[in-house]
Amino acid sequence: MTRPSINERRPTLHAFQTAHRNATWWLGAIVGALVLLLATAAPGHAEESNPNNYSCIGSIAAGQPEVGSEEQQVQYTFYCDGPISGYQLESQIPVTGVSSPPLVTSNTTKAALTDTFSCSGEVPGWSVNCVGAAKASYETVTGQFAIGTKLCAEPRVDPLLTVTYAYLEKGVVTQAISGPFDLGRPAGCAPDAYSGSTRLDPKPLIIKKHKKAGKKGHKKATAKTPAKKK
Repeated sequence: MTRPSINERRPTLHAFQTAHRNATWWLGAIVGALVLLLATAAPGHAEESNPNNYSCIGSIAAGQPEVGSEEQQVQYTFYCDGPISGYQLESQIPVTGVSSPPLVTSNTTKAALTDTFSCSGEVPGWSVNCVGAAKASYETVTGQFAIGTKLCAEPRVDPLLTVTYAYLEKGVVTQAISGPFDLGRPAGCAPDAYSGSTRLDPKPLIIKKHKKAGKKGHKKATAKTPAKKK
């Protein structure tokens, strides 16, 4: 029996599929850029959380005005329990502008880090695609994008976050993907009928019941029966 050749015994590159079709397409499109990041990827990834099952937490709020733009800016902030080399924000409201690069800070010291991302996206479009590196767990990524509607107008923007991580596994490039994670509706807006509901956790509308005003009637005057004379 002949032994298999080295090429036959070499592991193949596996693309981890996600239920979200757009995120999968984006991951394949930037694989070349992710490979370039491997030289700076954090070592010892096996000690981190499973990069296919990260937990990420984030939120959105009003962003800082952009010079020369009157469009509504949306600021997003998130962090994950493992290093990442890319992420995508998918909005259900058309994205009309993308700011780059986002700021990466330490959750411990709050200081800005040299880790960074480069972001882009088709505008108007539905997503923000970013590639770069957050080399350690719990590094906070803060960036913003623009939308063509007011922040608190319904339907309010509610982006979904998907993160990716590329690393070396026995000399082979391995890619992982986690998400989507719901960043929720904008903070700072007045509550309305949709409050408490998100894209991944929709809830029934909050309908306030108004009490019906009672009809104020007047009592009819009744004639008094005259007393009988004795």
